[in-house]
Amino acid sequence: MIKSFPKDFLWGGAVAANQCEGAYNEDGKGLSIQDVTPKGMIAPMTEKPTEDNLKLVGIDFYHRYKEDIKLFAEMGFKVFRLSIAWTRIFPNGDDAFPNEAGLKFYDDVFDECHKYGIEPLVTISHYETPLNLAKKYNGWADRRTIGFFENYVRTIFNRYKGKVKYWLTFNEINSIIHIPLLGGIVKENPTKQELYQAVHHELVASAMATKIAHEIMPEAKVGCMVIAVPIYPLTPNPDDMIATLDADRSNMLFTDVHVRGKYPAYAERFFRENGIEIKTEPGDEEILKNTVDFISFSYYMSACQTSDPEKLKVKGNIMGGIKNPYLKESQWGWQIDPKGLRYVLNTMYDRYEKPLFIVENGLGAKDVLTDDGKGSKTVNDDYRIEYLNDHLVQIGEALEDGVEIMGYTTWGCIDLVSASTAQMSKRYGFIYVDRNDDGSGTLTRYKKKSFYWYKEVIKTNGKSLKD
Repeated sequence: MIKSFPKDFLWGGAVAANQCEGAYNEDGKGLSIQDVTPKGMIAPMTEKPTEDNLKLVGIDFYHRYKEDIKLFAEMGFKVFRLSIAWTRIFPNGDDAFPNEAGLKFYDDVFDECHKYGIEPLVTISHYETPLNLAKKYNGWADRRTIGFFENYVRTIFNRYKGKVKYWLTFNEINSIIHIPLLGGIVKENPTKQELYQAVHHELVASAMATKIAHEIMPEAKVGCMVIAVPIYPLTPNPDDMIATLDADRSNMLFTDVHVRGKYPAYAERFFRENGIEIKTEPGDEEILKNTVDFISFSYYMSACQTSDPEKLKVKGNIMGGIKNPYLKESQWGWQIDPKGLRYVLNTMYDRYEKPLFIVENGLGAKDVLTDDGKGSKTVNDDYRIEYLNDHLVQIGEALEDGVEIMGYTTWGCIDLVSASTAQMSKRYGFIYVDRNDDGSGTLTRYKKKSFYWYKEVIKTNGKSLKD
């Protein structure tokens, strides 16, 4: 029997500006690090934007947002997660005044959402450090970036305070440890000292943004956003259990600070043993006390951990760890673990007792466009339906466990450019976008089979799901 979802559960989908908007050089927008990384988020930067960077066009959401939001409304979305491109508002990041054309664009997008009764859920910084800040200051490694970020958040909070209720500060903030460039750090092979100093700057900036949001918009809800990867010990060996504890804490450090308002006790040992000495300024400790209203996270996979260095050589997922012999994997080698979502929901709620929001979850797959028999085209993506159905069933189980869950937004609700590979062929959406890895295509939108499946899930508030 399918477990019931709350009546006010926020069903929807999620995208990011750098993966869908395109129009990278229109209406005063400046360059971000995404505009010069054509091969994905771990590839080297180019000197300037190049034609092979699919993100420069994306799926042209910038010009087609009305068409796309109308499709989301047809599915019944209650919430739409999107991000603001920092360089549309402050083209260089350190500008004295904002770009009005960029501000107006998001005004129009939010108005279109509200036209259909869709609540925007806005990520303030989604892997889009302004290129100027990355080159001039090495991104978040430099303390001065906090001040530029403060100017940015004050601007958008004052502008959109009547239109946006739900905010996220940094997308997958813990990713900076694995991929420093996502924090605008362009220096090659940064030391742990440099990495965790940048982490501190982001944590201070996030808490400061939360404080400012609550001052300007008392009714607003602000959340942190992390990559959630439940980690299982590979064996019952106690050494594997300790290795799992350490790996888990590397992620929990970020939520601990966001929710508890201070560094956890175990961080002191970690910093000491790794030669890290966080440089703070007066007021940092007080700023960090501005804790979030809820915790949001992405969930795609779980991982295993071991103390055996030989076994660690065989990686299991993009976030590290090793393969779990009990799980199957996607076409891109990401192991699929629906029950891991129930596990991580329970462990997070047990630890923090804060509302949780799953803001990314989905299956990247190579879809095949076929005739739908009605004069149009579609994708028979039963594999995506199965993946999402199984994860949603586990969310229902977590609700029965007593976990407070605000909502669920599938990743890439419309096909977009993959963050990890910069491909179009790694598709997540309910809506197929006719664009290929070589940049060809008409950008025409087609509804996949999963479009109608998700529409029914929302309409029935989850009752149509199958165990």
